[in-house]
Amino acid sequence: MRNKETRKGLWRTLGSALSLDANFYENAPTDPITNRVAQTIVILAAISHALGSWVVFIINWTAISILPLALLIDALSIVAGYYFWTLTIWQIGRWLRRNSPTYQELLIPIGFAYAPQVLNFLTLIPLLGQPIELILSVWSLLAVIVAVRQGLDINTFWASVICLLGWPLIQIAISFIQESWSRV
Repeated sequence: MRNKETRKGLWRTLGSALSLDANFYENAPTDPITNRVAQTIVILAAISHALGSWVVFIINWTAISILPLALLIDALSIVAGYYFWTLTIWQIGRWLRRNSPTYQELLIPIGFAYAPQVLNFLTLIPLLGQPIELILSVWSLLAVIVAVRQGLDINTFWASVICLLGWPLIQIAISFIQESWSRV
């Protein structure tokens, strides 16, 4: 029974996060269970990204012997990007507001904001992979802006500025990793 309730909670959380519901991001409790759900979303996003990348690697004739390593590095780049982007947001937030949330408290709403990335496996669709990836990246950016606006209790303009400082770096790093491994 508990496992079934957990899955319902995860789907409900994904739905609220995907809808960019500001109240959801504002009222997300900071407890170990919520933290695990946020981390689960990030891990699902990483796995989904790796599945989408799998086709890119195969099309580019990546050697089968290194394919598992390439997929692992691809998935880890999503997780590392999550922690780096959150760290960037947290540092800037501390500079802007004296009473800003802790790094740990920001990990939860930003983890929820990675919900659109759970759909990254859709990049498997021929000819639509890159546009889908771009749409999902922008959707995640918008979700992170909502999460930061609510988490730091600042206006949308400053939340956008904070998020846009780290977002291009994350996108470039992930693209670089994906491109590098697809040529191996």
